[in-house]
Amino acid sequence: MPPSKRFALVAGETSGDLLAGLLLGGLRQRWPDLQSFGIGGPQMAGHGFDAWWPSEKLAVRGYVEVLRHYREIVGIRSQLQQRLLTTDRPDVFIGVDAPDFNLDLEAQLRTNGVRTVHFVCPSIWAWRAERVEKIRRSADHVLCIFPFEPELLARHGIAATYVGHPLADVIPLAPDRAAARARLGLSNEDEVVAILPGSRASEVQYLAARFFSAAALMQRERPGLRFVVPAVPALKERIEEAGRAAGLGSALIVTAGQSHTVLAACDVTLIASGTATLEAALFKRPMVIAYNMNWLSWQIMRRKQLQPWVGLPNILCNEFVVPELLQDAATPRALSSAVLEWLDAPAKIQALQQKFTALHETLRKDTALLATDAIKQVLES
Repeated sequence: MPPSKRFALVAGETSGDLLAGLLLGGLRQRWPDLQSFGIGGPQMAGHGFDAWWPSEKLAVRGYVEVLRHYREIVGIRSQLQQRLLTTDRPDVFIGVDAPDFNLDLEAQLRTNGVRTVHFVCPSIWAWRAERVEKIRRSADHVLCIFPFEPELLARHGIAATYVGHPLADVIPLAPDRAAARARLGLSNEDEVVAILPGSRASEVQYLAARFFSAAALMQRERPGLRFVVPAVPALKERIEEAGRAAGLGSALIVTAGQSHTVLAACDVTLIASGTATLEAALFKRPMVIAYNMNWLSWQIMRRKQLQPWVGLPNILCNEFVVPELLQDAATPRALSSAVLEWLDAPAKIQALQQKFTALHETLRKDTALLATDAIKQVLES
């Protein structure tokens, strides 16, 4: 049996927890008695991960929002760094996404002789290109989930491996809509809109009310519509309250988690920009991507944007295959109209599904095996 390994991981939010959980599954196949610890969530815990802090502690997006939690986040990073360099030194540290937290931590650990891997290349091709220098200082190796990234990193002297996107291997090429609807108590005849206002408290704060106001407008035009929201358990009560305030009544179903079931079941989704948009694309669902944040954070972020697209499906397809309504453009009326347009465009949906199927096949690799092979090489280097 291969010798026991000690891996430290940090995943900063729901999507990172999902990616890290998939990675841990592969690592445990290679090293069955693996010890893993750090910052993570329930998906990681399911693989025996010892979470010293929950991933929700780092689930903050936006410059102003981060400032409000800055002292706590820096305190956690300082304590974690101290522990990893003294009492719980790992064989390798794997930072899963969360680059603002992980890259600085990786740089300190690497300086002190700990091997470091960063899983998910920061979006230097979309915004904040200056971050490439920090990646070079911080990571011995980068695991990339998009095929064009290793070549881009190689130009800057950064070792990287394309491992595919873990979600593309988990989500079936042909999702079973009928089975998903049965699990949610929906009929095959229902017209279903999935509403995903984000997994962070700040996202729910800025998006939930306008998403539900848009749903109320849709309901007036199409009274038979059903709305399903897969809520992060910690935010479920808050989301239910926003749904009640919008007067959606029995047309609204709020589930604890189950985002994949909801995406498989829906006809169209109104969705916050982020990893969930790629999940929706892999489920071959039409969508309207929206985002709204603190005004100052938005002004800073838009100045650093390098591409005309924000949503991952549009970035990966290199065109606006789905609409994006951001900041002031994300009004309830505009969101409602954009979602309803999809419901009346079956030919457009079919063309979109063909694009998403091709994208799915490109991203579909044995991610756990490829990532584990790359990590093994880092350990042996």
